[in-house]
Amino acid sequence: MEYQDKVLKCAECDAEFVFTAGEQMFFADKGFKNEPKRCKNCKAKRTESPGQAQGNNFQRTETKTTCSQCGKETTVPFKPTQGRPVYCRECFQQRRAIGSPAA
Repeated sequence: MEYQDKVLKCAECDAEFVFTAGEQMFFADKGFKNEPKRCKNCKAKRTESPGQAQGNNFQRTETKTTCSQCGKETTVPFKPTQGRPVYCRECFQQRRAIGSPAA
């Protein structure tokens, strides 16, 4: 297949950038189906500070719950699943130490 340079528009800054024939060949070799959406500058900024990019709406969930072992109220960085035990930091570390083989 013959590749030719294409001019694309950046999804972040609306600047035009060239998607070269060599880059297209690389994408095809890797099996990538989509063309790049961002210019090199915006892509570099995005990889520099993951989580800070405009399109990333990830927020860490903090959930208050009760430790299944000691009964102390604690917060965990996930949403607990029904029927599965949840441990406070101290109980979790104790269980991890007991469960792991001594090195």
